[in-house]
Amino acid sequence: MNVSVIGAGLAGSEAAWQLARRGIQVTLYEMKPQKRTPAHVTDDFAELCCSNSLRSDQLENAVGLLKEELRRLGSLIMACADATRVEAGGALAVDRHGFSAMVTEKIKSCPNITVVPGEVTELPEGEVLVASGPLTSDALADRLQALLGRDSALHFYDAAAPLIAADSVDMDFAWMGSRYGKGTADYANCPMTQAEYDDFWQALTTAEEAPVHGFEDQKVFEGCMPVEVMARRGHDTLLYGPLKPRGLDDPRTGRWPYAVVQLRRDNADGSVYNLVGFQTHLKFPEQKRVFSMIPALKNAEFLRYGVMHRNTFLDSPRLLDRYYRMKKEPRISFAGQMTGVEGYVESCASGYLAAVELSRRLRALPPLDFPRQTAIGALGLYISDESVVRFQPMNVNFGIMPPLDRRVKGKRDKNTELSQRSLKIVDKMREEVLR
Repeated sequence: MNVSVIGAGLAGSEAAWQLARRGIQVTLYEMKPQKRTPAHVTDDFAELCCSNSLRSDQLENAVGLLKEELRRLGSLIMACADATRVEAGGALAVDRHGFSAMVTEKIKSCPNITVVPGEVTELPEGEVLVASGPLTSDALADRLQALLGRDSALHFYDAAAPLIAADSVDMDFAWMGSRYGKGTADYANCPMTQAEYDDFWQALTTAEEAPVHGFEDQKVFEGCMPVEVMARRGHDTLLYGPLKPRGLDDPRTGRWPYAVVQLRRDNADGSVYNLVGFQTHLKFPEQKRVFSMIPALKNAEFLRYGVMHRNTFLDSPRLLDRYYRMKKEPRISFAGQMTGVEGYVESCASGYLAAVELSRRLRALPPLDFPRQTAIGALGLYISDESVVRFQPMNVNFGIMPPLDRRVKGKRDKNTELSQRSLKIVDKMREEVLR
């Protein structure tokens, strides 16, 4: 038995690993290092192109639940993320280079996986799992378009935040801490007065943007909204978004500032920070000019400027079933952001489920249906829900899972109960899932 997996991102790496550990020979195609997309900068697998955060690690948050489900079910991506984590309060953030290097080493040393470098322009014969990502090369995208139909592929635009040298942050104008003192003091908090924010907002909303072919504000995915696009929605919008001061007591005043920019460690050494929520597609000189208006960043050394790129996703409810498998040609499965799951962990989960079900089919085992009460199952059922008329990418959330059969006061307690319900189901399924 052999399966061709196209793409060694988060979804493809997870899928290849899960297939291989179940005794299936995998040919993993990855176009790097021969060719890169505009968003990639290294040759490693599972490269994190945007943030280095995998978001909340708490069970009152749906993505925290999804991570815990994957941990209990033997996810490669989660094991590598936990091994390379950097402190980030209640979130799971990783040393992005250490994380990708570990995934790459695990995949390349697996005896059941053969890595074939180079761009794929035609789908191989036999069983295929396409995890080429939202930045699928033009040649493969054209081939998929022909296979799936002219109106099957949609797209939106995604952006990444800048990275700066930690030692270039002026700590006379910042302090270390986490919101509401939750966890350890992992964020560099850069406050702004009302006057400083007003000047910053004015500069941000009028700064010159880099041209992106076909870009319009309404085509941006809400979860990765460029900070300048968000700012144009109103003077106070950022104050309820990435610059919200709630829960951040300035030790010099004992009060919340008017606005706060947070910096999060991007590597294990703590030598690199990223600007939390500052995805952008401003021209590079404009990024330096405008972001240096933040007092703590007046002398910031930018190690990487923010970039923007097109993300392509499928009209999955019309094309895929709950196992991420093509309805009209079941030998072909898909995984990752191109299926309409949004986020690093969600991409991993789609690769996990697609691989588990594909391996079971190849071994003549019955399908293993993750119910909607689980985060893994809820995502698969969301992307395959034919009642969804205008399909859009979505992060995992409790809204796509059934409510509890009893009333629980308080959102946090209710969400924790939803997570506990899911994990009981996952624990019961675990032995069969790992077959």
